[in-house]
Amino acid sequence: FVCRYLTEASGKIEPEVACYITAPSIILENLVCRVINDMSSLVVEDSEELVSNVISIEYLDHDKDIPFPISIAIPFTARYRGNYRDITVKMTNMNFQSSYLTPISFDGYQGNQKVTFAEVKICQLGIFSVVSCLKKETFIIPKKGLSQKLSMDSRISFYYHPETFSSPVIMQSKVQPIEPSLVSFLKAKYDMYHSVVSTSPLVHIQHLSSEPFNKEVSVILPCPPNSEKRKPGDSREHGRTSSATVTSVATAYQLRVRTSTTNSSNLSESLKLLGYRNKEEEWIVHNEVIVRNVRNGLVSFEVDECLESFIVIRLSFAMDDTHLVLFIQALEEAIRSTLANVVLYRKKENPHKIVVLLVPSKELNRELQSLHEEGYFGPPEPTQQFQLREGEQIHFRFSGNIFASDDGKNFGKAYRLIFHSQRKPRLELQLKEVDEFGNYSSPHYKGTAVFYKMTKETIAKNWNQPLQPDDYQHMSPLCKLALTLPKHEKLINRPQSTKRISTDSSDALWDHLMYWLAEELSEDNASLLSLHLPIRRSTLQLVRLKCPDNPTHQIYELLCFWKKNLPRAADKQRLLSRFLHKSGRSDLSEELRFKWENKVYT
Repeated sequence: FVCRYLTEASGKIEPEVACYITAPSIILENLVCRVINDMSSLVVEDSEELVSNVISIEYLDHDKDIPFPISIAIPFTARYRGNYRDITVKMTNMNFQSSYLTPISFDGYQGNQKVTFAEVKICQLGIFSVVSCLKKETFIIPKKGLSQKLSMDSRISFYYHPETFSSPVIMQSKVQPIEPSLVSFLKAKYDMYHSVVSTSPLVHIQHLSSEPFNKEVSVILPCPPNSEKRKPGDSREHGRTSSATVTSVATAYQLRVRTSTTNSSNLSESLKLLGYRNKEEEWIVHNEVIVRNVRNGLVSFEVDECLESFIVIRLSFAMDDTHLVLFIQALEEAIRSTLANVVLYRKKENPHKIVVLLVPSKELNRELQSLHEEGYFGPPEPTQQFQLREGEQIHFRFSGNIFASDDGKNFGKAYRLIFHSQRKPRLELQLKEVDEFGNYSSPHYKGTAVFYKMTKETIAKNWNQPLQPDDYQHMSPLCKLALTLPKHEKLINRPQSTKRISTDSSDALWDHLMYWLAEELSEDNASLLSLHLPIRRSTLQLVRLKCPDNPTHQIYELLCFWKKNLPRAADKQRLLSRFLHKSGRSDLSEELRFKWENKVYT
């Protein structure tokens, strides 16, 4: 029998399928499935990406045995797959020891939405999740040798000479591609890496044998050439080598190819091999290994020892070994991290309702567009980008005269978002002022959202004792966002004798003239005018908040704020005409003077 387990519904969100379990009906009656996404930080590793809910399956009837194996199917959404990554089901026990199961994928439906499921057969219960991880490729190296291209990237190949091993050995490989943007990011951040032109993929190798190499192993890797340094000699040489017919990986290594340091037009350019060995637990620059250009952006080298990880770096000029090691360490950190932003937007028609998201920077524009379609807008604008690892958390709290609640009842708590690059952590909160009579000199209430980054080490350390709002006092904030809330309009019923009645007809004329100017001024004109008007930045933010999609109303509100703060005896027409002239609209300056002097209602 098949049983469907649903997630709990939240607000207006319909419950979703947590998993399907196929087992005898008497077993299904005593199985409990829970969604425990709060534990996702402790489930995923740095090189993995969570693409499903984290679910826990327990059995309540301990007197009966489960007839394993049983089948479970978990829905998942993977936006980025590619040749280098695989989808796998991760099983974790209560001691957080994990194993991996290769799933069978099939498509199903949640309501009207098509969803992919990962199905596996399990022989024990525990915590299950679907993760995207680096693809592992396994092959056997026989005694007679092997010439092997990797299926995930056919440009990467290995040649094991006969008698490299005295008996067959199993080899496992993983490939981490390096985005050029990562190299550019590190070069822009650190001047000492300026000579790095490009890198090969980062290759991880494991030989399931302690036997040393009897002969050198030849490796071919892609490593893009320096596109900014094209010489006539390069093209002639490139044409000569690329016209040669290479029938196999083995014969490719037998070709005599020039090294990058022998080219007279690229004397300063070099290729460096860096390797990592578990016994030293550090990266080493292998200057004794000659790395050669082969053809079409491929490089080759030979090694006589097993390197658990290696990478080739192309340099435009010499870099010392210390800086090379620092570069690969920084590159590893950048690979494990993702640039992200915090977005805090509020509902257009209800500024007290906000949504807080943690978004990868590369998806920021698309996510902001989706929020606009839902009716959410700034200010505040998204935070500056920062680096986060998979499973790290952003905790945030509110300070000043504004606090928040996720249920409309309990205010003043701290909140958290767990970062997963292929999921969308999101919180919807209700804002409220702390003190109704606070910020008395301002037209709105003021507060700040303060964000803190929690590493996985900190999360694991405080797992049994969640942090309280006061615990953040000693931490350095990651970033802050300023918030405002419009004040409630207070209706005061005065006795008839105390009511103030305005007999100044100029107020009505000014109201007409300001609206006429708002219609005449473009957004660019208004931006220049706001620079000259003596108005605070917080007032500009409030105006944008009140009228996010109507530039005319924004300009009108801006002029109203300006006029309201002037003394009654001030010559408003002369002041505003001067500001219009400074902002490049002398024509409107003259027309305003004419309409004011002649009492022309527009």
